[in-house]
Amino acid sequence: MLGSALSLALTGAGEPADERPRAELTGACYCRAVQELTCTGDLTERDCRRRCAEELCDDWFWLDRRPCWNWGYGG
Repeated sequence: MLGSALSLALTGAGEPADERPRAELTGACYCRAVQELTCTGDLTERDCRRRCAEELCDDWFWLDRRPCWNWGYGG
């Protein structure tokens, strides 16, 4: 009995592989509010969605594995 419980614990406790927690990707989170577009880098899509809801963004999007783009040259 102990051996089978230990075996289940070591193999993911019987969860299908596609339902196991995965490392989330981070990326650039863009928020447009009051006609101004801002970006915060290194957020997961879930964190981006939460941030944009809290900041009452009119429009938002998230780009995985990308840094924020400054829309011009020199910073």
